[in-house]
Amino acid sequence: MASLKSIRKRINSVRNTRQITKAMKMVAAAKLRRAQENVLAARPYAEKLAEVLQRLAGSGGHSGHPLLGKEKTEKVLLIVVSSDRGLCGGFNANICKAAESFVRENGSRYPEISLMTIGRKGYDYLRRRATIRKNYPNILSSLNYQTAALIARELIDGYITDEYDAVYLLYNAFRSVLSQTITITQLLPVQPPEVPEEEFSPEAIYEPSKEELFTGLFPKNVEVQLFHAMLESVASEHGARMTAMDSATKNATEMIDKLTLQYNRARQAAITTELVEIISGAQSVGG
Repeated sequence: MASLKSIRKRINSVRNTRQITKAMKMVAAAKLRRAQENVLAARPYAEKLAEVLQRLAGSGGHSGHPLLGKEKTEKVLLIVVSSDRGLCGGFNANICKAAESFVRENGSRYPEISLMTIGRKGYDYLRRRATIRKNYPNILSSLNYQTAALIARELIDGYITDEYDAVYLLYNAFRSVLSQTITITQLLPVQPPEVPEEEFSPEAIYEPSKEELFTGLFPKNVEVQLFHAMLESVASEHGARMTAMDSATKNATEMIDKLTLQYNRARQAAITTELVEIISGAQSVGG
């Protein structure tokens, strides 16, 4: 049986760990609230942009835009959004496994698949398992639209110059504190939503022209999709970390209870042994 001193050390160590995990849970909860507010604030703009694209797509006039597709799709870029820090359960492991699955399942379909990682954890895991074109670390902690727009512009330029023929985005979509859904969407080529012919009136006057609107809105749509996905990933990260730290705190409490019980039993056994020795000594002296 372990000594009383070693058990006390373990109890103190676990208590210190519980304090840390409890504090991290509270910090993650505060950050999650802000991240949820950011997601909700960005959602109306994304929805309205999608509505405008639907109306324009319903009226035609976009078939010749350079972001709408190429004859062949041979070179594919997969953007993987992970986190820069750990201690968030299976958040990073799940997204990295999904990236590996995408490369494995589409290897025969596309001759060349490369990755762009946003977040240090995804890069650390995937750099030895796939071709990493570029990594963007430490941008999610202070995420803003300008950063997403710069990355989107780089993606569009690479697509136009034939560095790759398609771009896919892989991220964790936020559903709740306990639920994050791995989501993959196609960023490029842009796919205008299909609209029933009877839904929109063809008699519409556009100022500026529809072609000019598509020229501005297609790149803007890529920016908004990327920014929204990064916001979703940040909220998912904080939710996963909050859940992981809550679970770690509960496990630490259970371990402290078990160690305390073990300590009391060991202490009782030690007291019993001392009493037996005292009684035996007294009997031997009295005899």
